[in-house]
Amino acid sequence: MTLTFTAMLPIFLVFILYFLGMPIVYSLFGSTFFYFLFIDTTSQPFLILQKVMNSTQSFSMLAIPFFIMSGSVMNFGGISDKLMDFCECVTGHMKGGLAQVNVLLSMLMGGCSGSANADCAMQSKMLVPEMEKRGYSKSFSAAITAASSAATPVIPPGVNLIVFTLIAQASLGRTFAAGYVPGILMAISMMITVAIIANKRNYPTTRDKFPPAKVILKQAFISFWGLFFPFGIILGMRFGWFTPSEGGAFAVLYAVVIGKFVYRKLSFREHLIPILMDTIAGTSSVVLIMVSANVFGQYMSWINLPKIVASGVLNLTDNKWVFMLLCNLVLLIMGMFLEGGAALMIITPLLLPVARTLGIDVYHFGLVAIVNIMIGGITPPFGSMMFTTCGITKCPISDFLKEVWPFILSLFIVLILLTFCPVLITIVPDLIYGPAAM
Repeated sequence: MTLTFTAMLPIFLVFILYFLGMPIVYSLFGSTFFYFLFIDTTSQPFLILQKVMNSTQSFSMLAIPFFIMSGSVMNFGGISDKLMDFCECVTGHMKGGLAQVNVLLSMLMGGCSGSANADCAMQSKMLVPEMEKRGYSKSFSAAITAASSAATPVIPPGVNLIVFTLIAQASLGRTFAAGYVPGILMAISMMITVAIIANKRNYPTTRDKFPPAKVILKQAFISFWGLFFPFGIILGMRFGWFTPSEGGAFAVLYAVVIGKFVYRKLSFREHLIPILMDTIAGTSSVVLIMVSANVFGQYMSWINLPKIVASGVLNLTDNKWVFMLLCNLVLLIMGMFLEGGAALMIITPLLLPVARTLGIDVYHFGLVAIVNIMIGGITPPFGSMMFTTCGITKCPISDFLKEVWPFILSLFIVLILLTFCPVLITIVPDLIYGPAAM
């Protein structure tokens, strides 16, 4: 099976349009319609429009707006503030205490925002100014904020976990459970990196010493509702109390009740409109990318690209470890250029069938892919979290790059560990749900 240059033209067109400044959604749509309108006219255009509509007709997709809304409600309802207080209590005694808070908060925010860009935007506004006041450089503060946000979508209920599940037709409960160990390892690696840098530069602490156990327990009790949230969602799905979509609705109700009646920070009069606006903005961007990627996937299926790629890779190697290394290379490069969700939705249909053929666990492949793409998000030239953080903090990208490379290196070490030790990804879902069938 071979492809002509004409058949491959939409793929080149996507990157040309994207580099010219067109949003990735319109680049994908435009390239697909160009192919079916001007190159291969054997398929009626209305069938492509039908694919656009069918892509939105998924009950499971309701999980996306619900979890995004729950994150927004948690932010306005004070749950995020309580999580930050707990993080400060645990890590404030360390050198570079606020930077450690930044990392730990990002890990815990996986259960709230589920979005790397939402997390780094919030922390850029909330933590970076405070870090600068306490003697941290703007570039270091921006670098740790962007880097730590890479762990946010890996901790359930990260939006990319939901997106991968929809594409792979896998179990959302298993995917969520598979994210815990990788997310924790990412956070630990960055905390170690912060400790090394902070000791070298003598960054300040926020507490004189490690607090007594009763102080930690008291703060944990105050922050319990935020800490329990991601575990509660997984337990609910595991015991069949709700489906993933119903779990998203439950998450919103949970956040409303805690924010309104426990922490008493949520005001419907003040916060309803901002919450709805956050939800609409977050959902529309994710769903538009999903729909455009599905439509572009229709083009790839039409020219048999997944089969050709699978055949080419299997001819190149039948060793699953070599294949995973090749996937790492491809995904890291794609993550540098494309928004995480778009990269995940384009590459998964191409490489997942090969992974299954080689006996690679679906959840192992999925988490490695997501971690890859998140590392790409803080890497030049077009890392999305890099641009989000630098844009809000007004940090020059050249200064940002000088500070972020140790964190990229630490995350890359975690990536290699996850690639060659799949048990780190599969151990939690196997303990909760039992061994998965291949």
